Amino acid sequence: MSIRNYKLDPEEMEIEAAFERGEYKAMAGEEEKQSLQRAAKAHGNKNKRINIRMTDWDYRKAQEKALMEGLPYQTFLASVLHKYLSGQLVEQKMVR
Repeated sequence: MSIRNYKLDPEEMEIEAAFERGEYKAMAGEEEKQSLQRAAKAHGNKNKRINIRMTDWDYRKAQEKALMEGLPYQTFLASVLHKYLSGQLVEQKMVR
């Protein structure tokens, strides 16, 4: 399913409208966005479904970040999880 054919729910439509009003700015450059899209396509052969419970705040932030990256939020979450599990995403320790 292409991003253009993705049916947004009312909450996602509001996030998209806020983005179009300039309330959110994309944090990734075009090269990084394309890299994320290629990674999502490379791992497109998904054969397992899961259900996950998360806080409303985490859910909303995931939708916002996914919108900024130009990805469906499920694809974005799968990408973040994959990067973490494969060692490509590591926690940064804050030095005080």
